[in-house]
Amino acid sequence: MPFELVHFRDSNKIIRKKKLDRDVKVTLNYLSDVLTGTIQRGELLRQALDEMGWRENGSLNILDGRRYQYKGVKRGLALDGSFAAYEYILEGLFRLEIGFRKGKIDCGILMLTATRSEKSSLGTSRDLAIAEVEYLSDIITIPVSIALFNLGPPVISDGEGEGGDENGVSVHANKTSKSQEADQETQT
Repeated sequence: MPFELVHFRDSNKIIRKKKLDRDVKVTLNYLSDVLTGTIQRGELLRQALDEMGWRENGSLNILDGRRYQYKGVKRGLALDGSFAAYEYILEGLFRLEIGFRKGKIDCGILMLTATRSEKSSLGTSRDLAIAEVEYLSDIITIPVSIALFNLGPPVISDGEGEGGDENGVSVHANKTSKSQEADQETQT
């Protein structure tokens, strides 16, 4: 599976009750397909969530009068996250908690990278997420699911098969094309 979903405080039951369980699974799979191996993930994430109906105007705001927004919201379920660093777990949980306490959302899904340093002695990302959410149980009360993605490193093409000198016309700096010669004649 391209992502691992860990549920806390019966978030899976709330997602099912809202009839969003299939939608969540399809959306997270689609995000994995779209974002795997990419460099600039922010714009691709917004486009994909927009295509899947998670970015309706007005429903993304966390606090009125502020520019803080979730990545997506649908029927009281908010999506938030960062694929840059696992450590976003703390900020993401707090952002979801604010919306929950304000009555804007009923449940949240926090999307994170599962990739962490190989030197980490803290176990898997799943184990760490479980421990951190349990540790914060007095502060973070929102029913939340954490989606851990392994999107891999960015894939940078070597240019093979993408066109180049062998697939196009090369014009050298000291040579001019017939159209350039014709343009020069009409200008004189």
